[in-house]
Amino acid sequence: MTINNWDIAIKGGIILTMSEKMDILRNHLIGIKDGKIIHIGNEEAAYNAGCTIEAGDCLVMPGLVNTHTHLPMVIFRGMADDLPLQDWLNNFIFPAEKRFINKEAVYSGALLAMAEMILSGTTTFCDGYFYEDAVGAAAIKAGMRAVIAQGFLDFPTPDNPEPAKKSVVAERFINRWHNAHPLISPALFCHAPYTCSPQTLIEIKKIARKTGVLYFTHLLENKDESQDIEKRYGRAPVQHLDNLGVLDGKTIAVHCNWLADRDLDILAERGVAVSHNPESSMKLAAGVAPVPALLARRITCGLGTDGCASNNNLDMFGEMNTAAKLHKIAAMDPTVMNAETVVTLATRGGAKTLGMADCIGSIEIGKDADIILLDMNKPHLTPLYNCYSQIVYAAGGADVKTSIIGGKIVMKDRKLLTIDIDEAMAEVRRIAKDIFPA
Repeated sequence: MTINNWDIAIKGGIILTMSEKMDILRNHLIGIKDGKIIHIGNEEAAYNAGCTIEAGDCLVMPGLVNTHTHLPMVIFRGMADDLPLQDWLNNFIFPAEKRFINKEAVYSGALLAMAEMILSGTTTFCDGYFYEDAVGAAAIKAGMRAVIAQGFLDFPTPDNPEPAKKSVVAERFINRWHNAHPLISPALFCHAPYTCSPQTLIEIKKIARKTGVLYFTHLLENKDESQDIEKRYGRAPVQHLDNLGVLDGKTIAVHCNWLADRDLDILAERGVAVSHNPESSMKLAAGVAPVPALLARRITCGLGTDGCASNNNLDMFGEMNTAAKLHKIAAMDPTVMNAETVVTLATRGGAKTLGMADCIGSIEIGKDADIILLDMNKPHLTPLYNCYSQIVYAAGGADVKTSIIGGKIVMKDRKLLTIDIDEAMAEVRRIAKDIFPA
């Protein structure tokens, strides 16, 4: 008899594979070795494992993928709420960033945000901000899979007081992180067409193309953006970006709340992916992205939380719940954005959005072992008829019991293994006292 030697074995439970076939497996055994899923089969296989996780009362599923956030902004959580986007951004967030954002604050805020994400089932995130080197360092400490996107605007930023040097900053950042760590991928992030000139958008995209990395931008988050960009450049925002040549299969457009039909056609033609952030857009009354129309055109979509200054949490289970309900009421159709579709957006769809569909987003042999276990032995999760419905309409981040990233257990039985949560909270509280002295 062959005896398998694995690092981790996950035994029993219900496995929601999120594969293309959407297989749901019961009472199976998952074998993990060297960070990869190498076995999915019946429980009778003989094995030795460094760690065996009994999943009898659990739903086993791929880790969630947060396709857009600004993690260090956790230090501004609750600082400026109930405001319109431009008022919130120009009169509160930009001034606060100018005064309080530095490398140490970014690291501390990002580490606390990662603790929050691991505790609520996120295993991969894409962050766009300043001092992204510090976000990368925090991700390594936390053991999280990350796309870290260095941010650019046309005015001085905390980490780049001379915007004219943006190309040097971009190339240096990519070179520093290229193949630097197996869980970290570098990217570039132009804030928005209204804060980045055509020259900046083109220049940063040119570097992204040369280095083969992803390129992100906020797009049509706010209704006024259309009129503003058309007045400045003679074209609506999507046509403006298309005319500049920055839209392609490695461009991710964030928000996209005010797309016209022609915009949808352009995004589809260019292969642009979209990050949908419903809770942030609702809170800022910014708009509703036409996600059902995007999916109908086979445009790749993933879910994101945005930052804690505009959400105000990083719980992707809450984001799934909101996404499902928002689109039903927007369309006045309860069949729109069904639970299976929404869970796909948060897993395989998110992985595809970030160019990682070959390694994460589903539980399949050969893929990286990014897996979470939900404790289903709870009143609000009983009884269980439909796994997808239970995840979207009943479960929450606090139901996540164990998280595995790249074949390493980063949380077990609700205990974080890579982050000292008390220390991380204390550090952010210290920063908060500088922002708002008692």
